[in-house]
Amino acid sequence: MRIVFAGTPEFAQVALAALIEAAPAQGWEIALVLTQPDRPAGRGLKLKASAVKQLALNHGLAVDTPPTLSLQKGGEAAQAARQRIKEARPDVCVVAAYGLIVPADVLAMPSGLLMADGSRLQAINIHASLLPRWRGAAPVARAIEAGDSETGITLMQMDAGLDTGPMLLTEALAIQPQESCAALTQRLADLGATLLLRALKNPQALRAEPQPSAGITYAHKLNKQEAVLDFSRSAEQLARQICAFDPFPGATAQWRTHTLKIWSATACAADVDVTDGAKTPGVIVRADASGIYVACGQGTLAITEAQRAGARRMRVDELLAGLPLRVGESLETPAQPAATA
Repeated sequence: MRIVFAGTPEFAQVALAALIEAAPAQGWEIALVLTQPDRPAGRGLKLKASAVKQLALNHGLAVDTPPTLSLQKGGEAAQAARQRIKEARPDVCVVAAYGLIVPADVLAMPSGLLMADGSRLQAINIHASLLPRWRGAAPVARAIEAGDSETGITLMQMDAGLDTGPMLLTEALAIQPQESCAALTQRLADLGATLLLRALKNPQALRAEPQPSAGITYAHKLNKQEAVLDFSRSAEQLARQICAFDPFPGATAQWRTHTLKIWSATACAADVDVTDGAKTPGVIVRADASGIYVACGQGTLAITEAQRAGARRMRVDELLAGLPLRVGESLETPAQPAATA
């Protein structure tokens, strides 16, 4: 079996690593790896290769980084990338968090793997949700943000739509309390790699089932404009948002002239909730080594890990040693700079 693999971040790297490990025993060949072009990263904004590219090059695999596969947008460069895919003579294309649209005529290039019903599987996608819930770019974060109790992996036969193809394999995974997007993504990546190997080792057992027409939701891409915490919302909602936005874009709050990234917080138990109507959302009602307690529209949010600009993530006892946040101050509306800090 000749495989063309398309993916970019760590989530996809886990699947590629599983393929690399299994390939010799299975007689598979990873003929080509597609990934997004190098991007500026870090404080120096130096170009950095994707996680998938780094792994592929470390194992001597052929790598291509076209900015697009669309002939209309990419012209000759896209045509050259398509030619390299064709020359790889793939039996199947595996896609995981690639981040670029794969046109229908590219999906049709592989010769295909014979499935149970006699049809051929040409392109398979590892999607980090239980489709049709959370189609789109950010399924893991949106599941956490929405308060879903579970998510999972869907192996999908790719078509021209946005995560609309028939389902091949699905497996659910419970979302743990206070689980960050980073942690849940890693668990889903491991599950996705397991299901991928299961499918490729025995494609004749696969049956493509259409996605249900009910329950469709879209996981829109995260953006920095969503990062600011709105303390008029409930503490439960904000705690989920903080988990969902770790590691990107990172939930933020403002104290005086300082922008703080909030990395860990919990909605308080009833015995420490603020019930005094004078405590307006955003006001700090307690600040000590156990947390920075902030009144919300409903309940109280206990912040336990945060980061000031130019510093590392730290526990609140460390943070309070350098930033004297006081009871009665607000994290919602920036105040005038104080004479002393």
